[in-house]
Amino acid sequence: MPAFGNDVWWIVVVKTLLIFLVLVLLTLFNIWWERRVVARMQHRIGPNVHGPFGLLQSLADGVKLALKEDLTPKNADKLVFIIAPVIAVVPAFVTFSVIPFGPVVNLFGEQTPLQLTDMPVAVLFVMAIASIGIYGIVLGGWSSGSTYSLLGGLRSSAQMISYEVAMGLALVSVFMYAGSMSTSEIVAAQDDYWFGLILLPSFLIYTIAMVGETNRAPFDLPEAEGELVGGFHTEYSSLKFALFFLAEYINMATVSALATTLFLGGWHAPFWIDEFWAGANEGYWPVLWFFGKVLFFIFIFIWLRGSLPRLRYDQFMAFGWKRLIPISLVWILAVATMRVARDDLQFDRQTAMIAAGVLLGVFLLLFLIPESKKDDATTTVTAPRKGGFPVPPMPTGGAVRGAAQPLVFASNDPIKSQSKTEANDG
Repeated sequence: MPAFGNDVWWIVVVKTLLIFLVLVLLTLFNIWWERRVVARMQHRIGPNVHGPFGLLQSLADGVKLALKEDLTPKNADKLVFIIAPVIAVVPAFVTFSVIPFGPVVNLFGEQTPLQLTDMPVAVLFVMAIASIGIYGIVLGGWSSGSTYSLLGGLRSSAQMISYEVAMGLALVSVFMYAGSMSTSEIVAAQDDYWFGLILLPSFLIYTIAMVGETNRAPFDLPEAEGELVGGFHTEYSSLKFALFFLAEYINMATVSALATTLFLGGWHAPFWIDEFWAGANEGYWPVLWFFGKVLFFIFIFIWLRGSLPRLRYDQFMAFGWKRLIPISLVWILAVATMRVARDDLQFDRQTAMIAAGVLLGVFLLLFLIPESKKDDATTTVTAPRKGGFPVPPMPTGGAVRGAAQPLVFASNDPIKSQSKTEANDG
């Protein structure tokens, strides 16, 4: 923490420009990478025309979006309609201001940490700024004057709020182990062991929650084209749509960078390379380790999109509230108990592990108990509403499964007979 706040003004400007440039280039690369990986998974080629290996395809798509006609619906609230994409994309850039990319280095003759700034509550700052991006999506759906866009915005707000709760709870155990909410100090606390190994349940919960937080498949329900056409951005085009698209991919990079910082040691070298190479965590080498871990998480995003089908909305919300949040709460209690037992009660490691195993076993038994479901055999027949549209009765025994019955036409069909008569007369 003492290393921050001492930079000259032009170093701050250089760091800001570098973060902006890195995020834009990373977005262009991620779009190309996603299209290539999904194409390979589906036995296709993917973009391969613009530039070497199709690397300029994302840039060509951006130029195409910029040159498209910018439409504004007649019933839209024009001011909010224009501001909403900006509200969505600006927080995505701001959150990277507290992400550490590396240690203290020599940048243009000045000794400075590879991080724009830091604060005692940096992780809470990231969560708060990321929450502001929800307003951009909700306002974009509301201001469009479209029912589908409004439903997509409401879905997105409910989804992001629900999974932010699980994400925040997953980080509590990290704060307890690191003893700080500063991103640089959390990275320093993982010099020996990564929190992704020590706090594996928190790591898994955060990984699931970050996919739901970014509205990515299989949790891309605000953009479900099957029922919402395009979700909250249905009425957007040209650069305003490009801003929503940019915000989504930068948010992917943000949650991946946060996962790297909190659970995978940040910029520290992987696989304990520093044990036999002293310079692995010095100079600019840690930047390579950091972005390698970030790209690993982004590959997880792409892999899920190409592998899993979209969930039903009620299943998705029930999973967040009935599974992730209770698991997070129980895990926080277990971690707190272990910390107290180790520090105050002087338990040995074997006793602590037995206690943790018993707690985990009891919780798994409770978790595996199925929910009570309504009896499918009992059906309720509802009388048709007076004056309503007549509804045909259900077939005997319930809905028919499988193929429909083939249509059979009578041989004495008057239309067919008339056609035969006309043909004979001809």
